[in-house]
Parts: sequence; structure tokens; C-alpha cells
Amino acid sequence: MKILIVNGPNLNLLGQREPGIYGSESFENYLEQLRKRYPEITIDYYQSNVEGELINKLQEGGFLAAPVYDGIVLNAGAYTHTSIALHDCIRSLKSPVIEVHISNVHTREEFRHHSYLSPVCKGVICGFGLDSYRLAIEALK
Repeated sequence: MKILIVNGPNLNLLGQREPGIYGSESFENYLEQLRKRYPEITIDYYQSNVEGELINKLQEGGFLAAPVYDGIVLNAGAYTHTSIALHDCIRSLKSPVIEVHISNVHTREEFRHHSYLSPVCKGVICGFGLDSYRLAIEALK
């Protein structure tokens, strides 16, 4: 099995940015733990702060007639609440996409309560810290 984890804007700052919301662990450290926990799964990782680059990576991995990935775990960050372009991209993918959020977006600012991505994703996991990614992998298994 091969899974792609894609993180959007500002998630390159995990472990440093707002640790009260996002925790104090870097994603790179957590990714190493995921790979050890799931040695039978190839887990690739991509992060970008640029919407178009996220779309390019998603299309590259999940659009082909025989997709590169069996599933995609996507934390689009703030693009979740603004990006119709990401919505359209996910809608066209052959690989299933699980939307994840580290925090519970429904307990935060009102603008975070709406996702343009949820309607085109297989499922949504939020509020379990970095463990949201592990739960998404379990769902894809």
C-alpha cells in the first residue's frame, strides 16, 4: 500500500507555530513515527504553502488511470475554507482523499466551520492532534 500525506500552508511550522493549538512536535518527527508504525505502507510526504503546487502534487499522485497512491491524507490548512480549486481537484482524483485537521476546527473561529473540501473527500478527521493523520491512515487501510 502506498499513501501520500499532503500538508498545506503554514504546516511547515508545526512544533513552532501556536503550540497551544498545534502541539510542539514537528511533522517530520511525527512522520518518522508513522513510518515505523506502518512499515508495510510506503508513506510519502509533501508540503507547500502554494495552492497551485498542492493541486499539481495531488493530480500527479491520484489522477492517473492507475493512480500512484492508494489513498491521500490531506491537511489543506486554511485552504480548506477558501479553495474551490482544491475542491475541483479532489473531485477529479481516482485515489480516495481523507481530510484531516490537527485541531477541532468546529470549536475555533466561525470561518473555520465551513470546508470546501469535505463534500468531495471520503471522510474528515479533526481534533485529535497529530494523531488525526494516523486515524486517516487506519481509515485508508
